[in-house]
Parts: sequence; C-alpha cells; structure tokens
Amino acid sequence: MAKTPTPDDAAIPYEQARDELIAVVQKLETGGTSLEEALALWERGEQLAGICQQWLDGARERLAKASGQDSDQEADSEEM
Repeated sequence: MAKTPTPDDAAIPYEQARDELIAVVQKLETGGTSLEEALALWERGEQLAGICQQWLDGARERLAKASGQDSDQEADSEEM
C-alpha cells in the first residue's frame, strides 16, 4: 500500500516523481545496498508511486469532466 504523500511531495510534478521512481526501482533491482538503505528506497518508492497515482487520478477526473462525463457515467461504462 502506498504511503500518503507529504505536502512537500504534492508539489512534485508527475514526470519528476516518475523519473525518481524509475531510479529507485533500478537501484533496488541492481542490489548491493544494505538492508536499511533498501528499506528506505522501498519506502520512497511507495511514496512516489502514490504521488504518481494521485496525478493520474486527477488527470482522469479532468478528462472525464472535459468530455462531459461524471463519475457515475464512467462507472456505468466500465461495467459493460
């Protein structure tokens, strides 16, 4: 489960959060870190994933509003 982003994290643009998340994953996949560092990287990765998800959810909502759909109409179309 992703951690709740902090107020400082909310100011991070999507692209920056995504790029940092990629770097975190690459470092974890490469290995060679201590357990403590790996845990810190994992926690940061969870934060960054949450930030990215918030950006994507917000974008989805904006697109739905711009196209004249509301949440109920979107949910109905997903069920079909």
